[in-house]
Amino acid sequence: MFKGSMVAIITPFKNNGKVIDEKCLKKLVAFQIKNGTSAIVPCGTTGESATLSIKEHEKVMDIVIKAAKGKAKVIAGTGSNNTEEAIELTTHAKKAGADGALVITPYYNKPTQEGIYRHFKALSDATTIPIIAYNIASRTGVNIEPRTMARLAGIKNVVGVKEASGGLNQMSETRRLCGEEFDLISGDDSLTLPLLAIGGCGVISVVANIVPKDVSNMVAAFFEGDLDKARELHYKMLPLINAMFIETNPIPVKAAMHMMGMIEPGLRLPMCEISSDNRKRLKEALTDYGILA
Repeated sequence: MFKGSMVAIITPFKNNGKVIDEKCLKKLVAFQIKNGTSAIVPCGTTGESATLSIKEHEKVMDIVIKAAKGKAKVIAGTGSNNTEEAIELTTHAKKAGADGALVITPYYNKPTQEGIYRHFKALSDATTIPIIAYNIASRTGVNIEPRTMARLAGIKNVVGVKEASGGLNQMSETRRLCGEEFDLISGDDSLTLPLLAIGGCGVISVVANIVPKDVSNMVAAFFEGDLDKARELHYKMLPLINAMFIETNPIPVKAAMHMMGMIEPGLRLPMCEISSDNRKRLKEALTDYGILA
């Protein structure tokens, strides 16, 4: 259902993180569409969803859906560690016209595998929007095991997974158990190409915030059978991808976008500005890539 280069778009702020920069967000959506991004994913981890109020969360979804104008799909981040809140956000995404919902595993409360299943089943029972599960144990404290993922694949509108477990063995097992119709999407930029090779359909990318054309071209090259070009772009982007994670996401990517003149500086506590040493490393990576002079 969802395929290609999809961006986990940042949420731009102004006034030192106090207010959503709506004008900037619209420009960022247009930038992504211009450069071949197939889907915009607002209000994910990269979009600082954990520090958005419900009203802000809904506003960001609305802005992105309207700005995309059907030229790119919108997969709205609607996850929470509270199932009722996740239902509320997912219901809004459906009403607002999103094409899908990205739902992170409930975090902090560490549900059992059965609890995870029931969480997604409750979402499915409450709405008909296509749902992509987001598996990232490093953030949530719990892994969606492949056999549980296979159970989720049996829920009527759970159509895929954004896999950020970091393990190709788990991803392969998920592909084997869930079948080819279940969207297997990379949640790690550095593993996008390997994941495509085992049957993945695309990536929800952080680095695409700054180099959307290269991410889009790499994925397209793979599906066109041009593996040499796909590998070339993979290795070209790898140092830049590594720089995006020298501190907790989205600190580096927002710092990079500020250096590039794309956004005002602004993170919400407990996120804070990048350290001076890592700022230098990030600037070097951007310069080496040819983004900065």
